[in-house]
Amino acid sequence: MSVFSVLIVEDQLRFREAFSHALERAPDIRLVGIAADLPQGRRLFDQTRPDVLLVDLDLPGGSGIELIRHAAHVMPGCEIMVITVFGDEQHVLSSIEAGATGYLLKDNLALDLPEQLRNLRAGGSPISPVIARRLLLKLAPHHGVRKPYVDTSSGGLVEERAVALSEQESRVLHLAAKGFTFDEIAQFMRVSPHTIMTYVKRTYRKLQVRSKVEAIYEARRLGWLRD
Repeated sequence: MSVFSVLIVEDQLRFREAFSHALERAPDIRLVGIAADLPQGRRLFDQTRPDVLLVDLDLPGGSGIELIRHAAHVMPGCEIMVITVFGDEQHVLSSIEAGATGYLLKDNLALDLPEQLRNLRAGGSPISPVIARRLLLKLAPHHGVRKPYVDTSSGGLVEERAVALSEQESRVLHLAAKGFTFDEIAQFMRVSPHTIMTYVKRTYRKLQVRSKVEAIYEARRLGWLRD
């Protein structure tokens, strides 16, 4: 069993206690810290460098989106799960664009939080059903795209999935399309090659492709890139 670390950043005591209680009972999860506001959350993130950041959006001292953006920049390998009361399109899209890879609403207190985080670590993107539906119906092309997928139970084509790239992922894709190598892109963006490969893997996962050529083709087909 692979053990991973989690940092909780949540201002409400009852949710901090509920989240920590759920995670402390999971044998494969190591809770490395709990913060009640944005400044403390940022300090603890930099100190503990967790595998998963569990964060609320409405925090004393600022927005959780600031912490999401910071975490995605300094530690791209960290998975970021938002748990919040905000289900509107603006908060959802801002979180995804900042680097969040999961988005759950607090109204579903019966959710199996450890299992949701395991899913996140395994490459999934847990999203509350109401949020997923809203994204599918209203996500605009300049924020993301809808990509068809096959329903394996029927073999038919069903409604599209919403895909949104972060600012860093989009920049890597554009530079790759211009012919730059990943090592060159790392130098341009002043990050390590490992960080670039993390962006690349996330992009492949979101576009459901397995190579740079396929990713560039999909981006051009969807209107993200121009020859």
